[in-house]
Amino acid sequence: MAVRYFWHLCFILLASLATSASAQTITLKVHHFLPPASTTHARFIVPWCEKIAKESAGKLKCQIYPSMQLGGTPQQLFDQAKDGVADIIWTVPGYQAGRFPVSEVFELPFMINDSERASRGLWHYAMKNATAEFKGVKPLLFHVHDGALLNTTKRPVKVLEDLKGMKVRAPTRLGTKMVAALGAAPVPMPLPQAAEALSKGVIDGALIPWEVVPSMKFEEITKFHTESPVGAPQMLNAVFIYAMNQAKYDSLPPDLKKVIDNNSGADASAWVGKLFAEDAIPGRKSAEQRKNTIYVLPEAELKRWVAATSLIDDEWVKDMNARGFDGKRLLEEARAACK
Repeated sequence: MAVRYFWHLCFILLASLATSASAQTITLKVHHFLPPASTTHARFIVPWCEKIAKESAGKLKCQIYPSMQLGGTPQQLFDQAKDGVADIIWTVPGYQAGRFPVSEVFELPFMINDSERASRGLWHYAMKNATAEFKGVKPLLFHVHDGALLNTTKRPVKVLEDLKGMKVRAPTRLGTKMVAALGAAPVPMPLPQAAEALSKGVIDGALIPWEVVPSMKFEEITKFHTESPVGAPQMLNAVFIYAMNQAKYDSLPPDLKKVIDNNSGADASAWVGKLFAEDAIPGRKSAEQRKNTIYVLPEAELKRWVAATSLIDDEWVKDMNARGFDGKRLLEEARAACK
């Protein structure tokens, strides 16, 4: 009887310890739309999660759901964080056209030269000017990618006239304006849909960065790539946000909030921007290895593309003024932030 009682007490004690340990570990559901082989997943989110686990002594850990495994579409990710469906999300706010107008300025054509600097600047700009757009979530970092280039399936694009009659995927509202200004028919869609649309001939080309080409196998689907020269402004970019449900963050004890804060902000934004720029190199090599045609726009032709899209800046300023903002000031601040 005494022995049975002893083992009963041991069982209760072990169960209590297990419950206590699990209560001390907070698991964060992290949701995004790219596959596990992507830069986003393998080089950014996984290391970020490992870092917060280590710095919290195991009190914080992530359960990562790539490729929209929690359901929904990339356009719904922001609201999934806001509503608590996921604890942390990574997405392109601009997939919801017109909802985040203040921060979309970084998506103007030929706006960005350096992804690392622009990502750092984007954080400071957004924290000063765009916090109202992101109410309900706690932004952990913002970043841009390595700059989109034009990827086509049937023929190369060397001059503006080559774009006539083409249907081209655009990632955002301003990307759509850019494609139209260049003379093609814009087809707005999130990145995961672009591969299928290209392979089925629904579209003829897509504005996509080198960084994501291998993980989505775009080097197999497209055969021609047109890019800006090294050192020139990137054709187009997109704003990305890594954000946490505000209530989830608020529920954390001070020591765990500090861990999250230490892995957020301007430095974290610049780190991710640098990762994406670095991964443009293997992305480009994947196209070279398949003997795809890579065409670098000559300076004179690049100037034609810049001139063709220059009015989009003015339209954005007018649009922001109509919304009650000082569009000119915001554009000037964004340009300064990129430098």
